[in-house]
Amino acid sequence: MRINHRAQTTLEYAILIAVVAAACAAMTTYVQRAVRANLKVIEEQINAEPD
Repeated sequence: MRINHRAQTTLEYAILIAVVAAACAAMTTYVQRAVRANLKVIEEQINAEPD
């Protein structure tokens, strides 16, 4: 049985890129939450009345 190694390599790269893209898409929500939380902390520090 003869295997086309070039097609196999291309398929492996395509799968790898798809997995990385899916991981980045899943991380987007968590990164947005972290950025919003940090901005809220900064906003509260700026708006805090001096003692």
